[in-house]
Amino acid sequence: MRNPCLVGTKVYLRPLEEADAAECHVWLNDPDVRRTLAVRGVPHTEASSRAWLRALDPRRDQVFAIVTNEGGLYVGNCGLHDIDPVDRHATLGIVIGRKDRWGQGFGTETVRLLCRHAFDDLNLHKVCLSCYATNERGLRLYARAGFTVEGRRREQVFIDGRWVDEILLGLVRGEAPVG
Repeated sequence: MRNPCLVGTKVYLRPLEEADAAECHVWLNDPDVRRTLAVRGVPHTEASSRAWLRALDPRRDQVFAIVTNEGGLYVGNCGLHDIDPVDRHATLGIVIGRKDRWGQGFGTETVRLLCRHAFDDLNLHKVCLSCYATNERGLRLYARAGFTVEGRRREQVFIDGRWVDEILLGLVRGEAPVG
């Protein structure tokens, strides 16, 4: 394990590094992966991914590579963004970029690890996120992790030729087990 920060039974999370951009920019250009993400605009390059990483403020963003415990395979990225130490909340983001690893529980475990870190280590009160209504797998994952739907932005994004709602979700400390 290279610099593990958060360790689960299936995956560990380590700091995301500029070198990871060589692999992850490919995922971010895959239409199946992109349609679930807020980064759907211009094509991603290795250089743009590296620039994004360099621009992050570690006081406001903690980003991690998702790596399988078995085989050490880098399968995705995740993070807590817009960390607010005053109001004690953050926005969770996750992508399992390797489609051949979808449906194996890596996302579920990653969300639980991030939420435990947010509440136990960062002393946050709430973790928020948004998910497109067409991302049924993501919505099921967040429900399993205890997130509650807090709102809906109707016809917020244009994906695959149609308008799609954005679902806003939140998890408040103590509402559900995240371990």
